[in-house]
Amino acid sequence: MANTYSTEPSISKYFANDPPSCFDSITADEDGRPQHAVAEAYLTYDYLANSSMDQQAQTNIPDSVRDLWEPPNTVPGGQPTNLTMPGVSVATDLTDPVQDAVGLLVDTNEAQQRKLLLPDNVTQDERGLRELIENGCFRSAVNLTARLLTIKQQGFGHAGHPVKHSPNSLQLWFTRLALLVKLGQYEIARVEAEPFGALSNPDVFYEFYHPDMHADRKGSMAPFSFRLLLAELPVYLGAPRVALNRLTDLLAVVNQIRSYFERTADTVAHAKEAHEFWSTRETRILHSIVNCALAVKDFGLVEQLMERLVSAAAIPQKRILLSAWGRMRLQCGDMSGAEKKFAEARRLKEEKCSEAPDLIDRGLLAVAQNDFQSAFELFQKASAAVPSNTMLYNNMGVCLLYSGKLKEAIKLYEEAIQRNTKSCLNESLLVNLSTLYELESNHAKEKKINLLKLVNRHRADLTVGLDVCLKLQTTV
Repeated sequence: MANTYSTEPSISKYFANDPPSCFDSITADEDGRPQHAVAEAYLTYDYLANSSMDQQAQTNIPDSVRDLWEPPNTVPGGQPTNLTMPGVSVATDLTDPVQDAVGLLVDTNEAQQRKLLLPDNVTQDERGLRELIENGCFRSAVNLTARLLTIKQQGFGHAGHPVKHSPNSLQLWFTRLALLVKLGQYEIARVEAEPFGALSNPDVFYEFYHPDMHADRKGSMAPFSFRLLLAELPVYLGAPRVALNRLTDLLAVVNQIRSYFERTADTVAHAKEAHEFWSTRETRILHSIVNCALAVKDFGLVEQLMERLVSAAAIPQKRILLSAWGRMRLQCGDMSGAEKKFAEARRLKEEKCSEAPDLIDRGLLAVAQNDFQSAFELFQKASAAVPSNTMLYNNMGVCLLYSGKLKEAIKLYEEAIQRNTKSCLNESLLVNLSTLYELESNHAKEKKINLLKLVNRHRADLTVGLDVCLKLQTTV
């Protein structure tokens, strides 16, 4: 793909190392939520919003289909040596960096204004864990998983000791690791994920245990999303090619299972539903492979997989995928190719659908052409259609900045936060506004501390460090 523009505004260097990027996003729905169809980037797939893919799939699928995964071969009567022996790797709870920063940079009175649900405030079970996650208290949720795993003899100091697994304990581990990834605690996640490998040890399968324990169920006790998370984990550790290999292996198994049900559609009960169910899982892996391919800049593989995904999708999903494909082409500088995909997406627009996705596509195309005034106007129109989409405020502010209107950009962000404090105090907007404060003057710290106070009072956990998100140093 030819790069049809070679220079970026010099201001972009200020955003170069700041995840998330100054412009949002590769793909989001019209309300600004990331589309899990093809995630904005591999770092943005939110496991916790959808702790199990299977919840989105058919609820009438029998366990024999849902859990289908071939256990490893074991010698009859023999004692396997390759057991899964995990344990919590940290002895202390995760602390709250926002409250710590407020105590350091403001005062203890302000720190006491922070209202968070703590593990002691909820029931000590999965219901309490769900309540913490729903309220955005992710660190508290991690700390509660440590308590619950300790009850199951898998807490701190238990790694390396044999233990009985269950669907409940493995779901708990999946939730803990997904939370750690979401919070950027990648090293803890790496250490704690290591004993699980690829979930291929015999003791994570029902067949390993006495039939009476699990009512003769067979197959994998681990949720499929856990397998996917373990395959994707190397991306967060800076090894996307390792993740690509793992995902390819996972895809091969899922493809084999899907093909089996496709062949037996006329002879096996539930085969048609099972084929659709495993096709959904196959598609989800393909989405992850696309994201890995983007990470290693293998645009040929991206094109190949997007073609496959689009051809198999229903029309509403096809439109989202085509739009995402266009935005991916923008990333590698192929503006004419992006425009073609946006046009294809536009042709699939249904009569009652919002104009916002098309306006956003056109706005991003204008950005790629350095036409920031037109991009601003397009994002502004889209924002009028979907005012809940905070991503659009983000993009409008950056367009103003690139147009040389720094003070207007700051005012736009500040007014957005004033109107809708909780949703606009998101990581992307905070990164951008903090950067603009630094560009505005040498006295930015006071304004950034005022942002910190707002975060303290209105946000639970941020998923980006304060040194990046607010550009504040919180160590003495």
